[in-house]
Amino acid sequence: MNGQPHPPAARRPFPVRLLRWLSARRRVAAGHMLRGASYGIGTGITGLLAFWAQKYI
Repeated sequence: MNGQPHPPAARRPFPVRLLRWLSARRRVAAGHMLRGASYGIGTGITGLLAFWAQKYI
C-alpha cells in the first residue's frame, strides 16, 4: 500500500448508466411482468366466477 487515496472513479452519463442497469435486469423484469400478468388473469377469472355464482346459483 502506498498510502495514496484512490483516484475518483469516472462516472458515465445518467442515460448510459440507466440503459446498462436495465439491460442487466431485463430477464428479472420480464419474469416479474409475466408473474404479475398471471396473477391478474387469475384474479380476474376468479372474480368473474364469483360474480357468476352469486348471480345464477
